[in-house]
Amino acid sequence: MRDVASASVRIAGKHGNVEFAISPSRLSDIETKGLVPSVFRLYSLAVIYRHDLREILSWYGIDLNGAAADLKLSVPRKSHVADVLQSAAVVQMPTRLDPAFDPRRTTNLGRMVEKWGLVPVAYLAQFASTNYTYGYIGSEDFTMYPLLPPGTFLQIDESKNRIQSGVWRSELERPIYFVETREGYTCCWCTLKGDTITLQPHSLSPVAVRVLRHPQHAEVVGQVVGIAVRLGDWRPVESLPDSKERAALN
Repeated sequence: MRDVASASVRIAGKHGNVEFAISPSRLSDIETKGLVPSVFRLYSLAVIYRHDLREILSWYGIDLNGAAADLKLSVPRKSHVADVLQSAAVVQMPTRLDPAFDPRRTTNLGRMVEKWGLVPVAYLAQFASTNYTYGYIGSEDFTMYPLLPPGTFLQIDESKNRIQSGVWRSELERPIYFVETREGYTCCWCTLKGDTITLQPHSLSPVAVRVLRHPQHAEVVGQVVGIAVRLGDWRPVESLPDSKERAALN
């Protein structure tokens, strides 16, 4: 204990702050009475005992790797730069996908994951959540184009698998659903009437409306509640064929 106290005094001297110092009596209180050390003394203890500060914080119930999952508990009104996740060392994310994964087809990523692993990519931590599954819009799926272009990653809330009906003020408010059909997965607007479900694409999409039996031929996996889309890969309108050429191509 005297060695620890002496080392902490040297640390305090280097930083010019007596808060880093830990007296033998204070160290005894930390060990036997459950006294929570200050941030300065936590640093000293981490250095003296050669432990990562993150590990010591975890002994007190503070897991910096869980910061990504806690971000949704605080929603600032203004856009901002988020640096909090730089403190996370590892997160859970898919490390091996099913070999049958085809990037051309819309897919339920939750079913494609064969193995989860610890990887230092903090923003992917919520892939391990049991509340959501994740989807991918295939490179040949233009059902919700241009709202959701091919290559879009989807966060899907499986608890919201009942189709809502009503009048929506804009296409951005209307719920989008991730649906599994006998031909595969699709992402679209849905209307349910009796035992039939209408899979409605975006009005600018070249994909046709489909009417299927529900749930025999089409089952709603859940509602799309988040997306990640790559921007800047589209050509300007001037470089595209004019309307007559597009009609000839179609």
